[in-house]
Amino acid sequence: MGSRSWQCHPLVRLAQEPELLNIDLGTSRDVFWYGLSVLAILGGAMVNEPLRQALLRARLREDDVAAQLGVDPKTVRRWLNGRVPYRHNRAAIAEVVGADEADLWPEAGGPLAARTRPEELGTVYPHRWAVPREVWVRLFGSAEREIAILAYSALFLAEDTGILRILADKGRAGVAVRMALGDPDGPHVAERGEEEGIGDAMPAKIRNALTLYRPLTAVENIEIRLHRTVLYNSIYRADDQLLVNQHTYGIPAAQAPVFCLSGTDGGEMALLYLDSFERVWASATSLG
Repeated sequence: MGSRSWQCHPLVRLAQEPELLNIDLGTSRDVFWYGLSVLAILGGAMVNEPLRQALLRARLREDDVAAQLGVDPKTVRRWLNGRVPYRHNRAAIAEVVGADEADLWPEAGGPLAARTRPEELGTVYPHRWAVPREVWVRLFGSAEREIAILAYSALFLAEDTGILRILADKGRAGVAVRMALGDPDGPHVAERGEEEGIGDAMPAKIRNALTLYRPLTAVENIEIRLHRTVLYNSIYRADDQLLVNQHTYGIPAAQAPVFCLSGTDGGEMALLYLDSFERVWASATSLG
C-alpha cells in the first residue's frame, strides 16, 4: 500500500491518536509501539478482532495476559490470530479484559473439542505399526528426566535391542525409567486375550516381554512393576512428550491409532494421561 494509505490505517491512527478509544497507554512512544505490535497481528488470516479490541480497551499486551493466565505469550498470540482457547482459558481471558466470553468467541457455542484441534496434539498415526521406529528412538532418546511406559506387554519394544540399550543408557545417566506392565496372571489380561481372539497368547506375550526386560532392573533408576488394571490405552512418555496408543475392543494394540501429545504448555489432554499413569503406577506391585 502507498505511504498515504499506510498513514491512514486505523491502527496507525490509534497509535498516533489513542484518544480514539479513550485509553491511556502511557507515553506517545508506548502508544506507537503498541500500535505497531497490534498491527503485526494483521498478518494472520483469521484475526480475532473482538479479542484484539478488548485488549486495547483493557490496556493489556500479550505478555500481560500470558502472565495472568500462566501461559506462554506465543499462546496468547495464537489466540489473537484466531485459535480458540480451551473453555477455562476463555473464561479467564474474558474476566481479565472485562468482556463477555460470547462476545469474544461467538463461534464457540458447541463442544470445543469438535470445533478446534488442541494445540498439544501433534501427529496422529492410524496404527501403532505405522509409527516409524525412528520416532520411538527419538522419543526415548530425548528424555532428560523421566521415561514412563504403561502397557500390557510392550513386546515390540522389548524385542528391539536398540531400544533396550537406550533405556539402559538413560537409567545410567540418571533418568528415572518406570515401566508398568500387565500382570500375566491378572484377570484383565485374560479378558484382553479373549477379546482379541488370542486367548492364552496374551499372558505368554507378557511373560516373553518380562524375560527381555528383566535385565534392565539391574540398572540404577529403572523399575518395573506389574499392574492389574483395565488398560484403555498404552502410554509411552519421555519428559513432556507422549505417544498414546488407543485400545479398541477386539482389535490388537498394533492395529489401533497412536497420537502424539506435548505437555510442555500444561495441555489438558496430556495431564489426563499423565495422571492416569500415576494412578496405575501407585497400585502396581514391583517385579519380583
